Amino acid sequence: MDRARRAQDAGLACGSLQPGRFNSITDIPGVRVGHRTLNDGDIRTGVTAIIPHGGNLYREKPVAAVHVLNGFGKSAGLMQIEELGTLETPILLTNTLSVGTCCTALVRHAISSNPDIGRETSTVNPVVLECNDGYLNDIQALVVAEDDARAALDIASSDVAVGSVGAGCGMSTFGFKGGIGTASRRLEIDGQSFHLGVLVLSNFGRSGDLRLPDGRIISPVTPSSEPDRTEKGSIIIVAATDIPLSDRQLRRVLRRSGVGLARLGSFWGHGSGDIAIGFTTGNILAHDGNADLVEIRILSEQRIDLLFQAVADSTQEAVLDALVAANSMTGRTGHHRPSLLDTLATLSGDVSQ
Repeated sequence: MDRARRAQDAGLACGSLQPGRFNSITDIPGVRVGHRTLNDGDIRTGVTAIIPHGGNLYREKPVAAVHVLNGFGKSAGLMQIEELGTLETPILLTNTLSVGTCCTALVRHAISSNPDIGRETSTVNPVVLECNDGYLNDIQALVVAEDDARAALDIASSDVAVGSVGAGCGMSTFGFKGGIGTASRRLEIDGQSFHLGVLVLSNFGRSGDLRLPDGRIISPVTPSSEPDRTEKGSIIIVAATDIPLSDRQLRRVLRRSGVGLARLGSFWGHGSGDIAIGFTTGNILAHDGNADLVEIRILSEQRIDLLFQAVADSTQEAVLDALVAANSMTGRTGHHRPSLLDTLATLSGDVSQ
């Protein structure tokens, strides 16, 4: 990761809790992230993969949950997570019209390690979430292939690139260039050190509504060519923790990710698909378990406010992380998004950045 292009280095840290070592979702042990970026001609898109742990996810399922802030979206796999409270594939992020392709890639990925899927045992629930990158990307070209999804899975590591990478290549945020951002918070609970981390695919917010942590409201210097200021973007929030939680507790935590979006100036408009998904590696349920009763640990509700604070701060900062890391971009038919850092430099009179 380029430390010069992170939100905290730009003076845009959020909240009082301390970040983890990487200030990333990969501060949770075992979590890895990979990107496949497609940037050529009118193409500005890609795939981002989040892998919760290094084992067989289908056999060892992390407890998971989903919270839909506004459901203008085409994601796949959320219904079973809502019902069963577990995750059994990596999470893929991509553009709206490539969800099906990425689902197929995840099914093949699961079958390669579990040939009994759909035959001797149950089928698999691929989880793919999306944002519409059609302003900068020729989304109708349908260029994302299964090989791109596999590549993102294969190169996943603890080193998370941010900005206009992977699924974030063609995304926009508050009229600026958006993309992938991440942040984490280190939490001390019962004498142990834990982490909560967030990764966002940021593609939401009306131009002119962005509010920085110091209270400044920032607009792009050059007005957008879009005909109106209707909120019609999306954001996908992926939260991970190693704190033992139930799926009910995890859903409560995910709801507070909306606090971070509100601080930034978002009101989750009618046309915005705002979805939070999360998992904990602190509770893993076995696919092949034969016991009638299983034991899990959960956090005392008296301490859950700490996680509420952490997810709100991490979500807010992860969006700013995406904005800081993303360079300006011109894409399909000359559509343009300026970078936040260039705009801040212009507003301050500092043209040296």
